[in-house]
Amino acid sequence: MFLERVSPALEQVDSSSGAIGSAVNHAIAALVPVIAQAPCHGATRDAWLERLWAAHLTDAIPYIERLGDYWGDLCASREVASRCADRLMDDTRRALARERPARAFFKGTSACLSALLASQRFDELMQLLASETFWPYKQWSVKALLAQGRKAEAVRQAEACRSPWSNDRAIDVMCEEILLSSGLAEEAYRRYGLRAHTAGSYAATFRAVTKQYPDRAAREVLADLVGTTPGTEGKWFAAAKDAGFLDYAITLARRSPVDPKTLARAARDFAEAESEFAIEAGILAIDGFANGLGFEVTGADVAMAYSGALKAATKLGRSADIRQRVAEVLRKDGVGAAFVRQVLGAVVGHG
Repeated sequence: MFLERVSPALEQVDSSSGAIGSAVNHAIAALVPVIAQAPCHGATRDAWLERLWAAHLTDAIPYIERLGDYWGDLCASREVASRCADRLMDDTRRALARERPARAFFKGTSACLSALLASQRFDELMQLLASETFWPYKQWSVKALLAQGRKAEAVRQAEACRSPWSNDRAIDVMCEEILLSSGLAEEAYRRYGLRAHTAGSYAATFRAVTKQYPDRAAREVLADLVGTTPGTEGKWFAAAKDAGFLDYAITLARRSPVDPKTLARAARDFAEAESEFAIEAGILAIDGFANGLGFEVTGADVAMAYSGALKAATKLGRSADIRQRVAEVLRKDGVGAAFVRQVLGAVVGHG
């Protein structure tokens, strides 16, 4: 009932952020095993499939288009999956015709391919996709090879699908899974591990990779990730900081710019516990502000960086040294230097 109703219910809801679509995809992934494993008579299962198919066809936005990828699972048996594949085969052949002008879009193509896989009709599936390189379809050929234990061929076929229009991350994820399942963890890490776990932030990406490869030293993983972004090493500052690699975090911040607000917060938060780190973060933040870095910078941001560094320096008996270093930064002619001098002038002796 949820899968029948969710798309019509959301049609008029703004989903420009993509959050609703992600939530629906998670719901589909959670519900499919429940439906697939539910004990029922054959007629009941057929009726469920008819209802789901009707919802899939009328999904206008679409919100439940991923349902087709799970069709073989929903069939719950090889026999039912084979019948579904037969039913969808003619339209799928047209959708995958070798001659592009002869092709006609069919909303059930993925459902047919999924059903062919579930019914173990591997030869037919691979024949259908012999000339196809479009990853959302070709992935089923790769899965067919996997189901037959032909892992090396599966990796080669997945790699052959790369193009300017392919989903490289999806290919990386599948190839990594294949290599890991073959006990080739080192190769999986080197070839795919650093790309397959890209998340919403650099720190989240680092956490995802270390979670996937818990036997690797976290510092090594971070250094490898930093190496994937030459020229923007500072983007990994927060990841290094959160992991406790404070010296490395400062090194990264010196190699390429870091958002000075991030550095200012680090100076504030670590002033007591890690004073040396807080001092360097604070100075780098003030230098960044003076050079015009940061978005919508306020006087409070500048003051936070300075007060954090000064508090840390006072704890170490080096307050005079910090005032001198800040004064040297403020002598520069960066695009934001006048603003920073205005905020801190009375404190460090620059009006």
